[in-house]
Amino acid sequence: MGVAGEKFQLGTVGALSLSVVSSVSIVICNKALMSSLGFNFATTLTSWHLLVTFCSLHVALCMKLFEHKPFDARTVMGFGVLNGISIGLLNLSLGFNSVGFYQMTKLAIIPCTVILETLFFRKKFSRNIKLSLSVLLVGVCVATVTDLQLNAVGSILSLLAIITTCIAQIMTNTIQKKFKVSSTQLLYQSCPYQALTLFLIGPFLDGFLTNKNVFAFDYTTQVLFFIVLSCLISVSVNFSTFLVIGKTSPVTYQVLGHLKTCLVLTFGYVLLHDPFSWRNILGILIAVIGMVLYSYFCTRETQQKPAEVSPQVIQVKESESNPLISDSLSTAENGGSTTDDEPLKVPMWSSKYSRA
Repeated sequence: MGVAGEKFQLGTVGALSLSVVSSVSIVICNKALMSSLGFNFATTLTSWHLLVTFCSLHVALCMKLFEHKPFDARTVMGFGVLNGISIGLLNLSLGFNSVGFYQMTKLAIIPCTVILETLFFRKKFSRNIKLSLSVLLVGVCVATVTDLQLNAVGSILSLLAIITTCIAQIMTNTIQKKFKVSSTQLLYQSCPYQALTLFLIGPFLDGFLTNKNVFAFDYTTQVLFFIVLSCLISVSVNFSTFLVIGKTSPVTYQVLGHLKTCLVLTFGYVLLHDPFSWRNILGILIAVIGMVLYSYFCTRETQQKPAEVSPQVIQVKESESNPLISDSLSTAENGGSTTDDEPLKVPMWSSKYSRA
């Protein structure tokens, strides 16, 4: 048990590290692609990311690096379509809202996820966990939220983006456990549906937000280089997203997403000389305190569980962990996926505000 637990912890740390490094890298790459080269077609680019990810995983499958494990086709289809819709809604939300309100939308994903997991999965979050999440949200809010310009259409889109992203990220964790599939197997089967959904809506959505045609863009050698680089990095981003949610939880993934936001702000100031104020510094410090507290309380509660929970209770909890997928979301419209904290998800950055 000690060796297995140590391997699990090492695997979790590796997944978290891979997620942070790859997400920060792709944000820097996409910022150069969009800000410097004017390629602002975020949704279409994300569909290319997923297509390249699928091709890479197919090559890995042919090399027998992982085993293909088919399961319920309707679940996979719903999973992929919902994930694609959540990405499109997040990008569309930013198009109708200010950057400040968009940041509030991302912040709302954590409490919404907590509420959904509490209602549907009877998951309990301790007072310490809630306190640490509150500190984290306050810090990210101080560091990133600048203005709050509200409008009816933007508010509705933000609400839909929050709900779909939360469900998608919860389902990523639930599906892996219910069908006993790995993050690689789940990503491989869902990628085609995600890519197709975004490829169909991407050109129209990007055209609406930018008033430009993605197919009429001037694809110079430099633009193509950064597009290819972004697609290659996205393989690691997509894989690590599924891996993190599978090994931890949707809430932990969202906490990690806010850590990446703070790192992006810091790297932007150090490497790109972006404007930085005392408010950014204060917010990042508060957010880091919240993340440290969250990690500490999660670790402490995880260590306490083996001594407090009997095997019978574990079996009962496992039997209660499927209501969202087996009942209300097991129809043809069912689905779930990642999302940021993301989502996201899947890379959930946008044409106007790069994000991990």
